[in-house]
Amino acid sequence: MKVTVIGPGRWGSCIAWYLNKTGHEVCLYGRPTSSAMGKYLADRKGDYITLPEDIVLCTDLAEAVKDREVLLISIPSQGLKGLVDELKGVGVKDGIIVLCMKGIDVETGERLSVIAKKGLPSCRVAVWLGPGHVQEFYRGIPNCMVIDSEDEQLKHYLVENFTSELIRFYYGRDLVGNEIGAAAKNVVGIAAGILDGLSLSTLKGALMSRGAREIGRLIKAMGGDENSAYGLCHLGDYEATVFSEFSHNRMFGEKLVKGEKFDCLAEGCYTVKALVKMGDERNVDLPICRAVYDVIYNGVTPEKAVAGLFTRSIKYE
Repeated sequence: MKVTVIGPGRWGSCIAWYLNKTGHEVCLYGRPTSSAMGKYLADRKGDYITLPEDIVLCTDLAEAVKDREVLLISIPSQGLKGLVDELKGVGVKDGIIVLCMKGIDVETGERLSVIAKKGLPSCRVAVWLGPGHVQEFYRGIPNCMVIDSEDEQLKHYLVENFTSELIRFYYGRDLVGNEIGAAAKNVVGIAAGILDGLSLSTLKGALMSRGAREIGRLIKAMGGDENSAYGLCHLGDYEATVFSEFSHNRMFGEKLVKGEKFDCLAEGCYTVKALVKMGDERNVDLPICRAVYDVIYNGVTPEKAVAGLFTRSIKYE
């Protein structure tokens, strides 16, 4: 299969490496101004891995997508609308788009697959979601992930072609729930980091339990299956997000409490805005999301936010 991966960040480059390793013909695209792409162009060495020589490196989008059956996109979620416009501009149509990213568009509240399908209506769209860190994949540590799509044939085609001993893929059964759950786990990751920063890590068990329940309510209100919150795309991704030293969202939350600077992308900062808005519009109670939002954007201290969760009215679990 001839594929192009758009986005030379840590996950995009890992996908390029993985698909090359599993026998596909891979092109990795990055903008000429991308520092990550610059490193690969210089000597193929990134922050985590050296890419094989047979992965094509490209900084021309039109050239990168030419004659490619599958485009896999791994960029910051808020940049997807702009990229879709660029893809239309270079004539992309009738191909396969796989979104390898987790988030919700803050401006519109739309899921990423909706944005891709609206902008590229003739393309077939799928999502690649689930747990795993690039540092562990590079060490040969396997994990389980999900591919979901409204197109059943596409879903099966991608799972059958992408599965290996390193990543076991499952067929997703709830695109709405899996996308919302995958995006929301980054917010729970920030909450976990806040607990770490407050030396309250013992509360992470309660955070995971109540976090999954909270997001399940939102998924149901969005028309999805609330049980998806307990699958690989949300609860199944908690270890990699709530506990891992590699999680940007968890680290952001910890650094926020300690007043330390953190320059890496934490998608949960954007996602929490969309989740709070979605909850308000659908009258869904999202206390953990609201607490994270208040700490980041309303100047509420982490101590007060956690205390607020404990003083909520007592109810049945």
